[in-house]
Amino acid sequence: MEHPNLLETVGLLKRIGSPQAEFLQCDGMRMRDEKECFKLVSDLKNAGVKHLNFTVYGDEDYHDRFAGRKSDHALIIRMMRAAAEAGLEVSVGIPVTKENIVSINDVINSLTDTLKIDKLSLFVPHEEGRGASLASARLTEGDLTNISQDHAAMFNRNLFRPEREWVTGEFYKEETKRAILISLYPENIDRYESMDPFDLLREIEGLDEAYYAAYPSFSELAELYGDSDGTKLYRQRDLFYHYRKLYAADHSINVYDVTDERFSGSRRY
Repeated sequence: MEHPNLLETVGLLKRIGSPQAEFLQCDGMRMRDEKECFKLVSDLKNAGVKHLNFTVYGDEDYHDRFAGRKSDHALIIRMMRAAAEAGLEVSVGIPVTKENIVSINDVINSLTDTLKIDKLSLFVPHEEGRGASLASARLTEGDLTNISQDHAAMFNRNLFRPEREWVTGEFYKEETKRAILISLYPENIDRYESMDPFDLLREIEGLDEAYYAAYPSFSELAELYGDSDGTKLYRQRDLFYHYRKLYAADHSINVYDVTDERFSGSRRY
């Protein structure tokens, strides 16, 4: 969101037919006062953006501590108000853990009572990157009783299931597609620009295939590491990643990690 040529980039995304031309995630932004928020939102709307998404980690105090920045919560509220006033669609995601689940109903009520939010959803954060630090606070099936009946539909129980359900294989869906992700850096942009685009795609597809070939299938990993009584909640992709991390540690796997989105790689789905 702090791209030095944000509006020009939105225009490029629009020209190439990218859905990101209309949908932007507004986290990690620089501080702006109310006037600056309205200016940014107005510029985005004029550029064709239709939907802004925000992440709220909890109440104001918890959110700011989690984000590591004082007044981050207040900034998000200003941005949401500006977006709603401009007529943009506003959605909010709240990552739920053992740390904030007890106050989740109050957080939801505080947001929905004072702001126009088109969609609010609760999700279990993954363990990729710095998300690994949240592993010990992963939500369990029993923790869901803290979510009131009024808010229960905000948590997708079909997407986030306890480990014991995934390991049966009944709900697992084979990943048959992949998205190729190309990250540009000063160190690689010259080589990338000099390559035939299809050669570049084939190179990253090769990294994808080498990565997944280094690991057993989900069902085989579930046999090795799965807890048939496990109540911790995972999305399928996140549990597969969790098992691969365990396998890599046990077998000293050293392969380019295509799931590290800081670099070029892939995402299977």
